[in-house]
Amino acid sequence: MNRRSAIRSLLVAGAASCVGRALRAVPLGDSPDFVIHSDVRLVLLDVSVKHPGDGWVTGLSKGSFTVFEDGARQDITVFADNDIPVTVGLLVDNSRSMAPKRSEVLSASTTFIEESNPKDEIFVLNFNDTVKRGLPEPLLFSDDVHQLRAALARGTPDGRTALNDAVIEGLQQLGQGRRDKKTLIVISDGGDNASRNNRRNMLEDVASSLSTIYTIGLFNAGDADQDPAILKKLARISGGLAYFPDDAADMTAACRNIAKDIRTRYTIGYAPRTGREGLLRRIRVRVTAPGHETLIARTRLSYRYEASNQNP
Repeated sequence: MNRRSAIRSLLVAGAASCVGRALRAVPLGDSPDFVIHSDVRLVLLDVSVKHPGDGWVTGLSKGSFTVFEDGARQDITVFADNDIPVTVGLLVDNSRSMAPKRSEVLSASTTFIEESNPKDEIFVLNFNDTVKRGLPEPLLFSDDVHQLRAALARGTPDGRTALNDAVIEGLQQLGQGRRDKKTLIVISDGGDNASRNNRRNMLEDVASSLSTIYTIGLFNAGDADQDPAILKKLARISGGLAYFPDDAADMTAACRNIAKDIRTRYTIGYAPRTGREGLLRRIRVRVTAPGHETLIARTRLSYRYEASNQNP
């Protein structure tokens, strides 16, 4: 087994046996907190590294990273730096207010698909008054660009916006994916006036998920339904990024940047210490490497350790 295969096997084993079964999260104000039960042996961090000028930094080794939990240095036991395929959900606002932007949304979303890892498994949810799957039944995921483009184009912009419902359903479908890393991309004006689920429930599900969420906010002057704050919050809670493009060209660039960010993220894992449950544990990742004066790491910032109420 070569080095890359060994890393991949370790990552899959760690994620499936330790994180997938037992990680639970609770919303605690606005902070991106996790609750980790005592049967968990790994905290897995999805880390993006950039220069201050916004350029991605690839090819770093495990030794370039230092992880601190509550100020105490942690031993990194899992590390992956290769372009690992992910499960991706594209959530596209198809309400009446998005009609003037529809052609730009379809074009930019297609750009994202074309520049993603060819082995990614992708699905599309179009939402207005209700949430509708773009792919034909019973297909849950696809890696075919033409099939996914057709999924994006299904339906006519009309009705209101069920953003909360779309995020919740998107997270549920991500859970059915085969890839270890999960990502949602939400394209919307951020407003919600049709969901059955309230915002609090939606944010609880986001905090309880290991998925990274990227958001793209599209607004016209005077849009009554725009809510950039919730789009920023979704990205911040999950460790993703929020984009607010001014025009079609900027939107395509945002989709291209998201594809690049996903494909260049590092996966870092460590075993948390046991201790008193319920306390907030702060995480900090420091990155240093020869030839780089300043590097910026972005990941989730905290979690809460809980030793009781274990799952079987």
